[in-house]
Amino acid sequence: MNPDTTPAALQAQVSGSSFYAGMRVLPRAEREAMYAIYGFCRMVDDIADDDVGDRPSRAVALDRWRHDLDALYAGRDPGQAALLVEAVARFALRREDFEAVIDGMAMDVARDIRWPAMAELDLYCDRVASAVGRLSVRVFGMDEAPGIALAYDLGRALQLTNILRDIDEDAAIGRVYLPEEALTGAGIALTTPMDVMADPRVDAACRTVAQVAHAHYAKAHAVLASRPRGHLLAPRLMEAVYSKVLARTEALGWAPPRRRVTMSKPALLWTVARLMVTR
Repeated sequence: MNPDTTPAALQAQVSGSSFYAGMRVLPRAEREAMYAIYGFCRMVDDIADDDVGDRPSRAVALDRWRHDLDALYAGRDPGQAALLVEAVARFALRREDFEAVIDGMAMDVARDIRWPAMAELDLYCDRVASAVGRLSVRVFGMDEAPGIALAYDLGRALQLTNILRDIDEDAAIGRVYLPEEALTGAGIALTTPMDVMADPRVDAACRTVAQVAHAHYAKAHAVLASRPRGHLLAPRLMEAVYSKVLARTEALGWAPPRRRVTMSKPALLWTVARLMVTR
């Protein structure tokens, strides 16, 4: 991270994350670019999840990011987007992908998302996860076609894993990202987030979503197994770690009471070492 363009609090937040440890496998220029992308994502995500600011002020804060992206790509003072300047210039990162991430956060700001239709959930995953993947694969140096395919499937797989891991935390702030089709298909009445999460049939709904995630992991794995050009250790690490989180969560099940699965930093580093030996 560039200390001249990255706020100190954000530097500490990024450095303390498992993402930081995972991205250390990249060469320096690529690593710094990924930290900048991650920093951007954390800053806009903090706006979307701000439980203090009202919705209009949070929408204004997201629009300020759009304004700063305008300035960055026009060669003017980029304001808070200064942390992205080097990464955008070096790796030709596309503005529309940054905009898509903001659009995804705006979905959370507009309302508390509850039991969206599967098509809306897929759009949300594309914006908040696959768009980040599209930025990342340019940093990884992948060719266009395999890079876009990997971003599409791995992004969705990771986001669905997060949703399935965090259903209680999301319900506590009034959100349920599980799709309407899965919930009603399990016979669950769409009443309140906490009531939905307390229904033991939520296990069946979550397993339906888990199957979608598994399908995306399989397609992402196929792309990686074809050994396309690029720095593939980082996406291989993300696939390995998060697919394991999904498998462990699935083994525990989603019937209440639930236990949230985490991946420790030593386990993450062990996975890095294993992948470096077997690549």
